[in-house]
Amino acid sequence: MRFALVLLALSLPLPPAFAMQVSSTPMVERVLDAGPPGTRYGLLVTTLEGEPVVSIAPDERFIPASNTKMFTTATAYADLPALDRAARGTGVRVEQGDVILEGHGDARLSSAADCVTNCLQTLADAVAARTRRVRNIVGDDSWFPNERWGPGMSWNNIQSRYGTGISALTLDDNEVTASVTPAAIGGAAGIEASPYYDIDNRVTTVPGKGRTIVADRVPNSRTIRLTGTIGAEAPAATLYFSIDDPAHYTAWRMRDLLIARGVKVSGAVMTRHRPLSPADDPAIRGAAPAPRPPAPDMLAELPPLPLAEDMRIINKQSQNLHADLMLRRVARTSGSGSIADGQAALDRVMRQAGVTKVSYTLADGSGMSSYNRITPRAAVTLLRWIANQPWGAAWRETLPIAGQDGTLRSRFKGTVLEGRLFAKTGSLNASRALSGYLVTKSGRTLVFSALANDMPDGTDAQASAAVDRALVALAKAM
Repeated sequence: MRFALVLLALSLPLPPAFAMQVSSTPMVERVLDAGPPGTRYGLLVTTLEGEPVVSIAPDERFIPASNTKMFTTATAYADLPALDRAARGTGVRVEQGDVILEGHGDARLSSAADCVTNCLQTLADAVAARTRRVRNIVGDDSWFPNERWGPGMSWNNIQSRYGTGISALTLDDNEVTASVTPAAIGGAAGIEASPYYDIDNRVTTVPGKGRTIVADRVPNSRTIRLTGTIGAEAPAATLYFSIDDPAHYTAWRMRDLLIARGVKVSGAVMTRHRPLSPADDPAIRGAAPAPRPPAPDMLAELPPLPLAEDMRIINKQSQNLHADLMLRRVARTSGSGSIADGQAALDRVMRQAGVTKVSYTLADGSGMSSYNRITPRAAVTLLRWIANQPWGAAWRETLPIAGQDGTLRSRFKGTVLEGRLFAKTGSLNASRALSGYLVTKSGRTLVFSALANDMPDGTDAQASAAVDRALVALAKAM
């Protein structure tokens, strides 16, 4: 009887959505099989209505890398008007002879020589117009608790521009550069760098055009050791270094700007941090933070820039610092600005979106944490929900466009998906991710999440290429 029922079921016509899945999944699996051996793939593709098209390990958990930023920016967009109303720029005041720089989470404060908007120089001008003598320069980032990095940040990433410290007082993307140039063969390379760091230069010049330079810095140290070689015919190498204490760096830069304006600085560069309080403890998440007394009137405060503009930077460029700051700003509207408050806000939005808690674990806002996990179904559920929100079209415009801009500008060129795939990329050790929307050859819009983990060393690009080929094949077939 059971055998007869099975035959009867197989003889019935398949629903269109099921038929698409049955025909499409094996084809996609064959393409992915050509990728690096040992790679673990998860892929879910559905229609905007949720009908399945391809399903490969849709409920397995993967490290999402920068696909995390989709969850962060969607959380921010869900209450963007309130965020914009609460936004404040960086301010400066003079308190008993001390210059106090007070940060409020602005991600785009700049001290570049060509700065025209949101410039630290504007605040230095305000101080110089008020007084010609000051004592200490204090960087105050107590708007957020003093949590420089999310749980699971790799120690070796902390010294790079991708793992810079998170602070309510941020300047120049919290990074500095150094230029390394060749000298005479056998001699030490030339170094031109910000004096904020002491450079222990052990790079030697060798014949040829190649270069192998390694930078080493212990977290919270101000000394960088450079080792390796640079060819005598090689172009200059630009190196990027992170800032561990952005409030201190901002105050340090402010001191230089004041001195350049003829202001005498008699004191030291100092910081004012806020330690985590019991209300910031994840174990008692939801407790109201202790009220803070209002700050004295600012001598000057920069106007906040529209946060929607920053969403484009976060998703198009995959900017880690801005993403983590965005989640802290979300956390500040309903709590203390702690990581735990940001996670609570994200959880609330995910519940609205129908994303189940077991399908994701996010320890930061950027995707640099090795603790982060999502399933393809979590990403697709979120993307489908976003598409139905009043702000969904605006959010989609923040995503990179295949073959055209952002982190997808060099991918899918010359394929059926050039200009027709809008997705967030992700890249971390042995992890690649791509999730978003694509338009098939016939003009149908599909929602997808493709996650690849555990590929052998040196094969990450091959895994990404396999995913790209699979999506192109699917778009051609539909």
